[in-house]
Amino acid sequence: MPNVLKFLDPYIGLMLATVVLAALLPARGVGAEVAGWAADAGIVFLFFLYGTRLSPQAAFAGLKQWKLHIAVILCTFALFPLLGVGLRWLAPASMPAALVTGVVFLCVTPSTVQSSIAFTSIARGNIPAALCAASASNILGVFLSPLLAGLLLQTHGVALSFDIFRDIVLQLLAPFVAGQLMRRWIGGWVQTHKQVLGYTDRGSILLIIYVAFSKGVVENIWSQVNVADLALLVVVLCALLAAVLAITGFVGRKLMRLSVEDEIVLQFCGSKKSLVSGLPMASVMFAGPQLSLIVLPLMLFHQIQLIVCAVLARRYAQRPQAVAAAQGG
Repeated sequence: MPNVLKFLDPYIGLMLATVVLAALLPARGVGAEVAGWAADAGIVFLFFLYGTRLSPQAAFAGLKQWKLHIAVILCTFALFPLLGVGLRWLAPASMPAALVTGVVFLCVTPSTVQSSIAFTSIARGNIPAALCAASASNILGVFLSPLLAGLLLQTHGVALSFDIFRDIVLQLLAPFVAGQLMRRWIGGWVQTHKQVLGYTDRGSILLIIYVAFSKGVVENIWSQVNVADLALLVVVLCALLAAVLAITGFVGRKLMRLSVEDEIVLQFCGSKKSLVSGLPMASVMFAGPQLSLIVLPLMLFHQIQLIVCAVLARRYAQRPQAVAAAQGG
């Protein structure tokens, strides 16, 4: 249990505190406008930093393991969306539509980088391959995630209209591309100051959460949700993660016959969803008070995946060294 507890993200506590703050003191009127502008500026800054941090060279360095990387990308942008659409059709009519939309949106977001590599390291997996796979997923996700969301959610009023497409280009794509172009000059500086900039990252995310939940509180959107809905949502998210982990394990072990080290990469990079990328994307794509319900599945899934993958990583780490050596470790 102590090994699992250390993977409980303390940042979740700050998120919960931000939600409580929005419930007690929601932004209204001019304050809401100023907070909204600040959140938009934070999104631009976040995606500019993503561009400076994500290395195209790292994404393509592992092309000799192209089958593994394609498998990770298919899990992230094909398997997850298919499962999300299936869950949407199976969801009970009583569940708020915004929560169902949030589950589908969660399924089209890219994988994480930091936690995917961290868990791969703990599990004694192929760390260079994890770096390549996670980087490629995030770079592709900047382009693919909004398109997939627009395609899968168009019946829920989220078709990519000109206004949404313009916001995606201006707030997500343009700053990301600018960061990629400037990476050669400022990438080293960003890496050197990553701790300070990390606080800025997280502060921007908290501001996005505050603005989103303030809208929901002001419009009384949370009256649509009850405890049973939240409990069912947690069950759905746990089932979603369990299904992906089972499928990636089967594919890696039985179909692709990967080494244990590469199987670990497929499991951890293919089953993760990025809170840091997903929240800004949702904020751009979903205007209005429903946003607070739409981002809730992603926030819950973030913590669930950390706990479950912590247990799974420890299980992998306990395998005998001889197994890793015999299979290419």
